[in-house]
Amino acid sequence: MISSTSNPRIKQLVQYKKKKKARDADQVFLVEGLRLAGEIPAEKLVEVYVTSAFKAREQAFLSKLPSEKVIEVTDTVFAYAADTKTPQGVLGVVRQNAYSAQELIQNHHDFVMVLEDVQDPGNVGTIIRSAEAAGVSSVILSENCADVYNPKTTRSTMGSIFRVPFAYTADLPEVIKKLKEQGTKIYAGHLKGSTSYDIIEYDKKVAILIGNEGAGLSEEISGLADDYIVIPMEGKVESLNAAISATILMFEVARRRRGGE
Repeated sequence: MISSTSNPRIKQLVQYKKKKKARDADQVFLVEGLRLAGEIPAEKLVEVYVTSAFKAREQAFLSKLPSEKVIEVTDTVFAYAADTKTPQGVLGVVRQNAYSAQELIQNHHDFVMVLEDVQDPGNVGTIIRSAEAAGVSSVILSENCADVYNPKTTRSTMGSIFRVPFAYTADLPEVIKKLKEQGTKIYAGHLKGSTSYDIIEYDKKVAILIGNEGAGLSEEISGLADDYIVIPMEGKVESLNAAISATILMFEVARRRRGGE
């Protein structure tokens, strides 16, 4: 059992928790809680840290894991490494996904969400979670989006991080151009749009562009869209949260693709 916060393993966990550079260097990320830990694909699991209480309480869960990958720590050590205020006593170290934007364009392109500089971890995580529910093929993010492997983002995905293909790109315009070359119709969620999101048929290959929470889409990116679409709103509300807007648009595309009226 690890009982010291000075233990090298624990120090490394804290680095993974706090620093993107550390996560990317070792190509890993952390997940907390029984629900998320229970969804880790076996081939992605590096190791699991648990408290004594969790170990005694969740024998059924732990029996499914290789014993050499389960590391017991004291409550104090776990609280030090955990990111949540009320930790559940289980923390997994997981290998990062290995998708590239090019691979997604080639193999997961029927229904794509494209995010430009969406910086709130909760928004990025929620969009990925909603993307799975709406049947999105993949999510492509500009390099200035929030880190999907940030613990807050990961929690917001509620496990969808393990199932939705996603990738970052340093050249978002080029990615959009390649999608268009494949016959993908590009729609920009935009406050200057004149076309209501719910009157479009949506083609078989669709990409939805979602921009930064404050600034929206840049002129360069929005200029690549085939059409600007807008969500009509009542009252004095000028805009919706990025994740809410994205979710509304995703589910409308999904409804149309299912043949909804």
